[in-house]
Amino acid sequence: MKTIFDRLKTCAVAAVLLPLSALAAEAPKNGFIRLANSVTQGTGMLTMEVEGKKANEAGYKLGDVTGGVSLPPGNRTIKFMRAGLKEGTTRVNILPNETTTLIPFAEEVPATDQEPAHWAIRILRLKQQDPQNERSATFVSVSRNPEIKVEMRDPDGKWNPVFVKRLAITQAPILYPRGYVPLRSAAGDLTSIPVASSGNYVVLLYDDENGKTLALNFRDRKFLSAD
Repeated sequence: MKTIFDRLKTCAVAAVLLPLSALAAEAPKNGFIRLANSVTQGTGMLTMEVEGKKANEAGYKLGDVTGGVSLPPGNRTIKFMRAGLKEGTTRVNILPNETTTLIPFAEEVPATDQEPAHWAIRILRLKQQDPQNERSATFVSVSRNPEIKVEMRDPDGKWNPVFVKRLAITQAPILYPRGYVPLRSAAGDLTSIPVASSGNYVVLLYDDENGKTLALNFRDRKFLSAD
């Protein structure tokens, strides 16, 4: 039989645990940012800072795509830097359980009365949307070309055209249940899309130092739209 002291002790413990569990339940869930590095110009590694702190001390090389970098909800300042380029900065509203993809790229800035011609880092932001197809491809371009024609082969061997405008997205269904989806452009073959499970497969088009179209791809659980 419990004594009065035991009952009081049990009540005291419950009184402490209840507020703690309630706080845990109300704790805001983090959101995420993903980096897809397409900064061709400049030298050395690309640096990403979040609120003034480096996300990765080693930096990022061209073509690197990160997983989701977890951040508390709220507006965050993201900065990208690479030697030889003017740095780029953006503000991202981090939302719980949502991922914003950041695509830094280099853009040539004409000379003005205030400064000479130079290269600067620009940032394209992609927001998630609910999926509409079981397997889809989202094409996005930061190339200097106003529009790029990409052809995607279907399982029957037919090449289907996809027209991708600069700094915009174009979506197309993927008919392959799994395997590699071949891609090509006027510049030649592009990196194939490795398709496995359901989801959205992002194809990022960008230029090399000589202006040739290159591509990298990664999988996202949702559609993406230009922000």
